Amino acid sequence: MLKNLFKIVLLSIFCLYLAGCDKNDNRTVIKFASWGSKSEIDIIKPILSDFEKINPDIKVDFMHIPQNYFQKIHLLFASNTAPDIIFINNLNLPIYANAGVLEELDVSDGIYYPQALKALSYDGKLYAIPRDVSNLVIYYNQDLFDKKGIVYPKEDWTFAEFLTICRKLTDKNTFGFSFEEGAMYYLPFLMSEGGGILSDDLKENILKSSESQKGLKFYSDLRNKYHFAPRKNESASATMAQMFLQERLGMHLSGRWLVPKYRSDAKFRWDIVNFPHGDRGSIVPMDASGWAISKSSKYKKESRMLIDFLSSDNNIRKIVSSGLITPARIDSSNSKEFLNGLPANAKVFLNVIKTSKPTPVSIDYNKVLSDIKNYTEEIFEGN
Repeated sequence: MLKNLFKIVLLSIFCLYLAGCDKNDNRTVIKFASWGSKSEIDIIKPILSDFEKINPDIKVDFMHIPQNYFQKIHLLFASNTAPDIIFINNLNLPIYANAGVLEELDVSDGIYYPQALKALSYDGKLYAIPRDVSNLVIYYNQDLFDKKGIVYPKEDWTFAEFLTICRKLTDKNTFGFSFEEGAMYYLPFLMSEGGGILSDDLKENILKSSESQKGLKFYSDLRNKYHFAPRKNESASATMAQMFLQERLGMHLSGRWLVPKYRSDAKFRWDIVNFPHGDRGSIVPMDASGWAISKSSKYKKESRMLIDFLSSDNNIRKIVSSGLITPARIDSSNSKEFLNGLPANAKVFLNVIKTSKPTPVSIDYNKVLSDIKNYTEEIFEGN
């Protein structure tokens, strides 16, 4: 009942929007849906305006959906009012690709990181043109390292060396490392030991394999055995990013999206390093986002024109300048817009791509995560 009500409200808003359009405007209208922060949207809108100037016979109807994005996209598909272009990520792409509602796409060789293309493919077919990749690095407080006489981590550091540094960083005021219970944050510990949640062929849940259990225990021990990471009551309502800025964390596992915040708010020197090496190496999950075309679109040619414009090196560099993303384009990722400024070792974000592993995602991945949540929470709470 609530779902139907939500659907009616959403469609009513959509109809009202159409009613307000200029009936004398004979341009082809491409509907383009995306999520994004205000700073990100402020960059995208002028790019869309530039596209309209170059293509005066095309109008872009930009649908910014900042919350409950995929729930609303799902309803639009269900009601046959799907946008022509959908900004999508690899975690949700299998649902739509399997349902047959996305257009198969193609790209020229050598433009994008192969890992990004793999992440946005389903059953061997590409369904979205990559914009960015999301992987994890370790941010660290250089001033705190210097104060305690700790040598900065090197690229080849191991789990044992990581644990030693956590111990040296931890005192009554500071925890050595961050702790978040989402799958993205514990997966590096599992993957670097040869484990994970789903097998690469998506046929098996491998969370209880010996390799996964080894990584899960190592991560849990940081909080429960060694107390190098905060428990829930010790972080209270503060996020890990806030604790890092408050200098209550020596190291923080997170992604590129925190760079703008740390650039503006950190009162100390900081940099990044790759995740430490477990038995199988330094492996973190890699996700990707990109632009897909609805199979029901009447304007596939025009939609692809817009995607090609958005994904050009010039426009990707504009988005990169915000510091928010690691571009999936190889040329854009090696640009001054990406590499200049903090962090000094921004190249780490690119090096990590080579050893990252696209997250194995099934069409019921959200259910898989829901089913294991109670199990992992008990482990992380020390039960």
